[in-house]
Amino acid sequence: MAGRIPCILSVMLPLDCGAEFDAARDEEFFATLPWRHGVLLIEMKAPGAQPYLARTADIHRAAERLLRPPEAASQRLNLREVAARIRYRVTGSKFEQTLALYEQARTYFPRRYRAVVRLRPPALLKVNLRNEYPRCYVTRRIRADEGFYFGPFPSRKAAEFFAENFLDLFKIRRCQIKIRRDPSYPGCIYSEMKMCLAPCFAGCTKEEYDAEAGRVLETLDSCGAALTESIEREREAASEALDFERAAQLHKRLEKVSAALRGMPELARRIEELNAVILQRATEEKTIAVFPVLAGILAEPIFLRFAELESQPRSVEAMLREKLEPLTSAPRSDAAPVATPEAYGRQYGLRAAPPELPEHLALIARWFYSKPRDGEILLREKDWPYRRMLRACGRLLDGPRSAASESELPPATGVS
Repeated sequence: MAGRIPCILSVMLPLDCGAEFDAARDEEFFATLPWRHGVLLIEMKAPGAQPYLARTADIHRAAERLLRPPEAASQRLNLREVAARIRYRVTGSKFEQTLALYEQARTYFPRRYRAVVRLRPPALLKVNLRNEYPRCYVTRRIRADEGFYFGPFPSRKAAEFFAENFLDLFKIRRCQIKIRRDPSYPGCIYSEMKMCLAPCFAGCTKEEYDAEAGRVLETLDSCGAALTESIEREREAASEALDFERAAQLHKRLEKVSAALRGMPELARRIEELNAVILQRATEEKTIAVFPVLAGILAEPIFLRFAELESQPRSVEAMLREKLEPLTSAPRSDAAPVATPEAYGRQYGLRAAPPELPEHLALIARWFYSKPRDGEILLREKDWPYRRMLRACGRLLDGPRSAASESELPPATGVS
């Protein structure tokens, strides 16, 4: 149903390995630790003491730095005398590592995990449909207020740049004043330039403004396709009617629309429609980790172990269908509602926003806009692109592991 985000269990990548720490037998302890990147947690002897949580490019080296006897006069953190055990997870990609760190931080530091992972809600465009005269603006807040949310963008600056060019294509207001429809009100520069319908001084009827706001919503909801297709149809009709002057005007408008839409990132869309799969190399040989994204929320990962699947008659596509189809939200209705904010709110408005939604969007945006970016993402349109998923898995398995996943991860960063 439109406006609803499915309730999905948070992704949990557990710390699946561990060992007790005994300072008297530290060489045996260190010998069990892998020379791999991942996430580690060091638990303390004292009851109630907070653990030390870190992401690291080398679990073995990080443990030695923290648990071997300290050098004389060294100022480095050393946990040898207080550590009881270590738990860790070897990760196959930077994305998996960040996600595992986020999950563990939420568990062990519930009040400050956002600071630990350095999470900041991503920049989005919002159309406030509860306002009698809606406007479109940039925000980082996501609320279940029946608003239309579109994004995420790589930064607030990028969102503002896109919004400025995009809104030039329409005539909805950009001011923040309370609209009173006062004919004596002088208006603003946008109304003088005929770039706003000017509801502030009753320059349009309520129905005209609602119809224009609807065009903005339909254009964003279709990632620009609704507007470009409409102009192309008008241009073709003008050409067939031999009205070449109007056809030329429409062609110039189409060029302006195309230029404005070029600033729209591939990832940006109505967040309830942000359905995708993120594919990453896993730690196991010939294994791909599939991270479903459903309405902007990360779901439980699917691990495709191709070494095992080669000996089984079951197809990978069938396995993906079995996992993904039940998670897909019910298809929305494409029927055009009456052009009022209330009707648009029913069709487009966000009415459920789980607390993890902005955090998962932030994790996805951080990975998607990173350079270089490891792994692949495939967005769902009308259906899941299963064949493209299989080809992407082949590319990831055939290609070399990225430098970021092997040796160029940041040094250990932790919190205790």
